[in-house]
Amino acid sequence: MSEDLDRGGKVKVRRPVDAGPPLPIVASITAALVVAGIVVPLLASGGQAYPSPLDGGQTLQSYVASHPEALQWAALFQFAASIPLAVLTASMVARLHALGVRAAGPMIALVGGVLASAAMALSACGQWMLSRMPADAPPPLLHAVHDLVFITGGPWQVVASGLLLAGVAVSAAFHRLLPRPVWITGVALAVVCELATLTLATTTAAYLLPVGRFGGIVWLVVAAVQLPRERPRRPDAAPNTSPAASTTSAGKTTTGASR
Repeated sequence: MSEDLDRGGKVKVRRPVDAGPPLPIVASITAALVVAGIVVPLLASGGQAYPSPLDGGQTLQSYVASHPEALQWAALFQFAASIPLAVLTASMVARLHALGVRAAGPMIALVGGVLASAAMALSACGQWMLSRMPADAPPPLLHAVHDLVFITGGPWQVVASGLLLAGVAVSAAFHRLLPRPVWITGVALAVVCELATLTLATTTAAYLLPVGRFGGIVWLVVAAVQLPRERPRRPDAAPNTSPAASTTSAGKTTTGASR
């Protein structure tokens, strides 16, 4: 809780910001589940990586037939990560509102976070479907589901995450809520995420996906730690306690009393 002086010189007590669960904890849980969704399936498959849509069809069929448990673990952790991501989005937007941000930035962050969470959950559902495919499943069906997993967990999720990063970073920049290097990094990562849209036109842009995804998760953790619970007091808003101001105030008081 803090105190400020209003225009009449009276002490005005401000309520502390109460914007949901602790942001660092929620962000850390999200990051931990995202990492687990990569490491655990890799261990379950004996070190064999999840096939990319750019790989051959035989690689996908062999992986689905040999490692259904790895797909199930990946689906579990990815779906689980989508929940705290939604909670983190809502909590960050609430914090920005509580800190006095009334521009479009928090709403852009909310839309981006919700879309990213939905994409992550849908991609997890596709991976679960792949884990249940029989060994003699038609290749066109495997490729269709595999493409759905990629487009939702890749471009959709990363581009939507860019909106989340941009909404938080730009709002923090204008209201001086985050250190300059932090919000600049957030804006840069948001640009990378949006450029990942080009993946739909050229496979070369697919290299932007891991940069946007993992860089964005790390940035959200840092921003969650750095985002203040109270809006920093602006230097020009501090009460004027100079001798000249005191003399002027005393003169006005004397004049008023004489009247």
